[in-house]
Amino acid sequence: MDLRCACDSKFARNHYEKLTMNEFGNHPLDETRRQFLGRMATGAGSLALASLLNPTANATIGGTLQTHLPARVKRVIHLCMAGGPSHLESFDYKPELAKLDGQPMPASVTQGQPIAQLQGAELKCLGPQHTFAKYGESQQEISTVFPHIGSIADDICIVRSMHTEQINHDPAHTFMNTGTAIPGRPSMGSWVTYGLGSESNNLPGYVVLVSEGGGQSQPIAARQWHSGFLPSKHQGVQFHSIGDPVHYVRSPEGYDSDRQRGVIDAVRKLNEFRQDTIDDPEIATRISQYEMAFNMQTSVPDLMDLSNEPEYIFDLYGTKGGDGSYASNCLLARRLAERGVRFIQLYHRGWDHHGGVKDGVKTTAGLVDQGTAALIKDLKQRGMFDETLIIWGGEFGRTPMAQGSGRDHHIRGFSIWMAGGGIKGGTSYGSTDDFGYFAVDNKVHVHDLHATMLHLLGIDHERMTYRFQGRDFRLTDVHGNVVHDILA
Repeated sequence: MDLRCACDSKFARNHYEKLTMNEFGNHPLDETRRQFLGRMATGAGSLALASLLNPTANATIGGTLQTHLPARVKRVIHLCMAGGPSHLESFDYKPELAKLDGQPMPASVTQGQPIAQLQGAELKCLGPQHTFAKYGESQQEISTVFPHIGSIADDICIVRSMHTEQINHDPAHTFMNTGTAIPGRPSMGSWVTYGLGSESNNLPGYVVLVSEGGGQSQPIAARQWHSGFLPSKHQGVQFHSIGDPVHYVRSPEGYDSDRQRGVIDAVRKLNEFRQDTIDDPEIATRISQYEMAFNMQTSVPDLMDLSNEPEYIFDLYGTKGGDGSYASNCLLARRLAERGVRFIQLYHRGWDHHGGVKDGVKTTAGLVDQGTAALIKDLKQRGMFDETLIIWGGEFGRTPMAQGSGRDHHIRGFSIWMAGGGIKGGTSYGSTDDFGYFAVDNKVHVHDLHATMLHLLGIDHERMTYRFQGRDFRLTDVHGNVVHDILA
């Protein structure tokens, strides 16, 4: 029995008659039967019908629903290394590739495999361009261009067997963020806030910060943090890294908060009047977002006021803040987490090293290394590490074949790392072959990463769905397995 059939039942028709009769016994001119069906589909009628038709179906979680599982973390901080950092110069040392440096890449490895810019070129091995060392009690093997991340080796789980499906930047970012290469689907941050809501009333539940430097900076489209077909209140909000994080957040001169409150209240009443008529979820979003914008006039300046941060914190991060750097954004990420923001995404654009990979990786690593480690240490000392999931990685890796002095895009095997609540620190998981080409042991797909992230948040990725255009959608589509072996 679907919703359309339910609304055609005698009960629904009678209910329609009651709801659409005004106090004079007449039907209001601005509500048609189609609008009533819309009200049934989006309003209280849909909740009642959903519980009758499928009592076990998920609805919202957290503020609006219970979690499916015991949650291990409250929030996610995704450190997105945009452009595709080379796993071969960061977290996946390949001594055999070093021995074969300059020699032809075996055709048996690359034949029939997707290649981005090296199509038709002579494929030669390019050995690791930096030395690796073993860090911490766990002796995790990490490139020496990441000494600060090396200092937190016992806190992170390096996954060396990631693989994905899209070989060019934009669709690869789309796939990493939404679980599909089709533009317009909800981002993972939007799925998380849809499921759990936000712990903050004064800041968006999903915030994005962007920095760049160290290499070719591929453009990042705002659709990477879009809400897609989910209600637009779940869309990520990009904060600026320099100056006011949100444009026009300050009141105009001579315009006090009382007058502004009056305008907000008047607009809310108009929206509520319209909402009572057509019950459009986007009107509800508009009401809440006006309130959020008003509250942000106080909360955002407080977020950016670093005067209460002790000097040792600035030394830890290597920045005084407010300079647009990745390290500054890491400090802001901690402050956003403290204020209840559910999903925080930090993009650093600068990892696309088609040429000069040796110097490029060293330079870009130098821009993100200290801030990343500082964030982990800062969260630990504040008791927030165990309630936060941190994910570090790019949209894909780089080829073991040379592209001049650089490396091309690579999707068959690359590395990320995870840390925080529920993650086994000081461990490595999975591996690639001797060339660093294929993920061969304990392979982890992007869908598996998403499933594991949701699991740690207390969400069963198979049960959190959203019906759109006649189909139940989910972040992992029809795929995904929780990687239990990396969980504490």
